[in-house]
Amino acid sequence: MTPRRHEPDEVDEPDEVDEPEPVGDGAIAPAGEHRFTVNAAAAGERIDALIAAVVPALSRAQVQRLIDDAQIEVNAVAVVKPGQRVRTGDTVVVAVPAPASIEVFAEDLALVVLHEDHDIIVIDKPAGMVVHPAAGHPRGTLVNALLFHCKDLSGIGGALRPGIVHRLDKDTSGAMVATKNDRAHAAVSAAFAAKSRGEPGGILREYLGIAAPPPPAATGTLRTYHGRHPTDRKRFSSRVVTGKSAVTHWTVVEALRGAAVVRFRLETGRTHQIRVHAADHGWPLLGDPLYGRTPRPLAAIAAQLGRQALHAAVLELEHPTTGARLRFESPLPADLARTLAQLRAA
Repeated sequence: MTPRRHEPDEVDEPDEVDEPEPVGDGAIAPAGEHRFTVNAAAAGERIDALIAAVVPALSRAQVQRLIDDAQIEVNAVAVVKPGQRVRTGDTVVVAVPAPASIEVFAEDLALVVLHEDHDIIVIDKPAGMVVHPAAGHPRGTLVNALLFHCKDLSGIGGALRPGIVHRLDKDTSGAMVATKNDRAHAAVSAAFAAKSRGEPGGILREYLGIAAPPPPAATGTLRTYHGRHPTDRKRFSSRVVTGKSAVTHWTVVEALRGAAVVRFRLETGRTHQIRVHAADHGWPLLGDPLYGRTPRPLAAIAAQLGRQALHAAVLELEHPTTGARLRFESPLPADLARTLAQLRAA
């Protein structure tokens, strides 16, 4: 089968910001070196916001990625923080690499299908599977598998994300839905967008996780802002003074020695929301490599698991054509079941 070649698109959601008016001069180049001098009107601006204004082809998320890759300099010094403020007369140099093309193949990969009809397909995604192709993950993704399994996904939702309306982290397992035609894609995408905004009804998502140490109470609700971590651009944080609203409801299902099985219900849908909320409040998910710090007595168990202990156990939505309320449940995968048995025996 001849592969389809496309340019990579955004992986992370960009921050929700008010963009400043364009300032400065110089030719706008999507790829190559772009150089400009900060004028008085732009003095005091954040460097990421300013560059996104001067180079409209770049989003704030793309600018932040260039900063992470040391591709942006102010007065010949590499920028390390996207919030760095500029001064009148500063010389800004942005090195924008040419995008690497990605070939999107249909691949005969194993899929556990919980439901399929003419409009949607619900998958039980295993831990370790990336949802859609991107730089570093051109093959072996859920999209590659869906293109083989569903012959009619071409172009729905974009070249690299055909049928994809939401994501799970690579190392989070569980129920995911994809769409099979434009009408279904529009309807389910709108439902997930409303969910992200915290609007009632529509999508219901519940997760099971293992927190170590356990939460301080049997049940509770976390309501915070949610945004990029101020110093680590790969992480998100609830300890920000402004940002998007994030609401997570949680209930302890089972108390363990030094840990607990926790059911999480999302009222909003932010990137890494459960992982951030749990970690920032002192009870991170067991084995979380980005946000967690595993208690020493559980280190061997966490190492054997090799991922964050998080599973998308329940997905409810209204069918995009019939309007029927559908509920899908994903059983605990073998690696988490083994981890739970080890914790019970500890």
